Amino acid sequence: MRRSRLVAVLAAGGLAVAGCSAPGPAEVTFYGDGHTVNVGPIGNCDVKTGICAANPGAAGTLKLRPGKPVQISVPKEVAEGPWKVTVQFVNGKGQPQPLKEDIITSGDRYAYTAMPPTKDDQIVVVEIAQATVISRTGDPNDAEPITSALWSLQVQPA
Repeated sequence: MRRSRLVAVLAAGGLAVAGCSAPGPAEVTFYGDGHTVNVGPIGNCDVKTGICAANPGAAGTLKLRPGKPVQISVPKEVAEGPWKVTVQFVNGKGQPQPLKEDIITSGDRYAYTAMPPTKDDQIVVVEIAQATVISRTGDPNDAEPITSALWSLQVQPA
């Protein structure tokens, strides 16, 4: 009887462990005008398997006044590789302005501040793209970056 209890306890423990899953995709934190939002990727791909997942509902929203910056904090798995920040603005009249893009390749930068060009400009979208460098032939001379994950913040004027 003692042995059957031990087997039952081990079996229950095995089911509990089997029910656990790997941690989800990394989150990026956006902060602006006194508000913070953590955002999961709207899309991510496993470059080893080629399997991609889309989650457009993961896009974050943040209320922000014109002229206010958005501070971005990325996790280690993003900071250690190349990543890109894309910021879309509108001017005081609501007219779209040229996109601002910065590529971060230092391998140790965890933060970025997106600053509107003028006090009247409004940030409307901030996107973070994680890049993975691959070579189809194995030759580093033909390696190219591909986007392996994308996070999006939609800004609502406050």
